[in-house]
Amino acid sequence: MAVSTQAVGKDSKYDTGEAMCPYRLVLEHITSRWGVLVLIELLERPYRFSELRRAIGRVSEKMLTQTLQTLERDGLVHRDAKPVIPPRVDYSLTDLGREAAEQVRGLALWTEERMGAVQKAREGYDARKEGSERA
Repeated sequence: MAVSTQAVGKDSKYDTGEAMCPYRLVLEHITSRWGVLVLIELLERPYRFSELRRAIGRVSEKMLTQTLQTLERDGLVHRDAKPVIPPRVDYSLTDLGREAAEQVRGLALWTEERMGAVQKAREGYDARKEGSERA
């Protein structure tokens, strides 16, 4: 899907100076450090909170809670709280969330496949920068 330059450009109807436009805010939620990992993980299956935290790794309980709440508010994640003891809460993707997760997974796969080219570019950049600093 192409994004029009008008939708994201300076003359955009969402241009409010330093304030985030709604489109950019949702994009930030989806592509945040933990948002990407939550969406990709939930593509596989629904998870309980603790399972999801273990699957993602290195995410604090607070950050995972905030990420899940944000994605739920955006309509991407469904929270299913079962009235049992102890409480059981399952998280899954909505149809909208599945669409977003597929896109994010595509970018993640591309990154993995092209990491060699990225590393080569980084090394070239670093070598050029080091050479110019010596001169």
